[in-house]
Amino acid sequence: MSLSLLGIILVQVYWFNTSLENNEEQFKFHVKQVLGSVGNKLQNKERYAFYKKNGRFKDNAKKSPKSEDLLEYGYYERNAKTNKTIIYSNSIISEDYDMFSTFFDKRLDSLKVKNYTAKRNTKVFNNNSFDNSGIQNTIIPDLTIEKAGDLKILEDAQFEIAYKDVVANYPINERVSKEQLNELLDKELKEYGIKTPYEFNIYSNGLATKIKSEHFNFDKYATYSIPVFIDNDGNNKYMLLVTFPQKKKFLFSEILAITLLSVVFTLIIIIAYANALHQLIKQRQISEIKTDFINNMTHEFKTPIATINLALDAIKNPKVIDDKEKVYRYLQMIRDENKRMHAQVENVLRISKLEKKELEITKEPLNVQDIIEEAIDHVNLIIEDRQGAIITHFEANRTTALLNDVHFTNVIVNILDNAIKYSPDVPVIDIYTENIKDFILIKVKDQGAGMSKVAQKRIFEKFYREHTGDIHNVKGHGLGLAYVKRIVEDHNGQVFVESEKGKGSTFIIKVPLIN
Repeated sequence: MSLSLLGIILVQVYWFNTSLENNEEQFKFHVKQVLGSVGNKLQNKERYAFYKKNGRFKDNAKKSPKSEDLLEYGYYERNAKTNKTIIYSNSIISEDYDMFSTFFDKRLDSLKVKNYTAKRNTKVFNNNSFDNSGIQNTIIPDLTIEKAGDLKILEDAQFEIAYKDVVANYPINERVSKEQLNELLDKELKEYGIKTPYEFNIYSNGLATKIKSEHFNFDKYATYSIPVFIDNDGNNKYMLLVTFPQKKKFLFSEILAITLLSVVFTLIIIIAYANALHQLIKQRQISEIKTDFINNMTHEFKTPIATINLALDAIKNPKVIDDKEKVYRYLQMIRDENKRMHAQVENVLRISKLEKKELEITKEPLNVQDIIEEAIDHVNLIIEDRQGAIITHFEANRTTALLNDVHFTNVIVNILDNAIKYSPDVPVIDIYTENIKDFILIKVKDQGAGMSKVAQKRIFEKFYREHTGDIHNVKGHGLGLAYVKRIVEDHNGQVFVESEKGKGSTFIIKVPLIN
């Protein structure tokens, strides 16, 4: 059972780790899709804005270009903010006829055109100076576009090349704003169900730009990146980085419900298993106690029964039966032993009645010290027989409590009887009384054998007796102290023991006083 339970726990831990890893992979996949979609949308928005502002093409569609024809795209722009002027030219020259696949992998059955060479030239001028020293040229090598299709496809290709060449000269803050980027990210993340806080930043050649959220902080575990604004030559100057500060919390929340259920059910199994073990141990202890009780009861009854049998046999003897004095003596022995057995049975029945709350206990104001004196009288003969002594130390000033005379006397008698029985030498017992607030404390201290820590915890349990193996040198059936505890508690009091093996025991009874 223990190995199976451990196996279940290990399987649960393995399942949790696997689920977390799967969630992380799925999260990574979705984030990559989101970033790819955001990158495409940024490029498309920029393309559309540029088209609306500068969409000018020569109307050469539906006719074959001749060698002297030029399909040319020109662009001129002055930027007041940066104080620069951009002049851009893009021309495509026809060369020879041949069949190739269409631009954007589209096959057209319309008019076929030649191979073309695209010549692009971008010049950026400082507005303060238009001489050769103020010119920044970017001469892009000739680009050959081998396509087949009508001139409209060619114009699209020319525009695509042109727009990317021109916008490459814009600063990043003119190409996208952080508000626009945040809106796109927010929308795409919600569509993919990634509802966790995020931060973003666009890096330019490894350096952070101003297009970033307020609390962006790079975290290798939680940061994902994708190139944006790729130019005509496939270079990616800009990288979009998105980080998720609460990634772990989000991933865990995805499996939180099922994990909690798993933990709850596992705990139920552990509790049930622990309870089963506890019950098994308890049943074993009860079995041992039951065996001890039967053995003790057998020893308790064995002596009186044997005595009664011997007395009866003696009475039957013709020499004794005519001797009235001897007959009366044997009859008294039979009566005493019968009374002793009756007392043993009464103890068992009394505990049973206490358990079922059938024992009626009427209480009245009584002097505690008078009850103690009465209990001492009950055991005086035994003490004298063993040449012992009971010494009283009555220090309590207030001694009146609500008690049942018979039962509370039995409580003190039981404790004194134990003190005598468990004193291997001459029994010397001290009885103390003292007041603590509105309570009276009764301490019965002996110099006997004492008891172990384990026995101290269980001494007031029904039928419990400290193990002595097969030695039954101390008679009893483990009911006396259980009776003591129940009676004291019924008087709204407490009873506990202080003991050390070989150094005697002190029983302390705490009972509330009458004001």
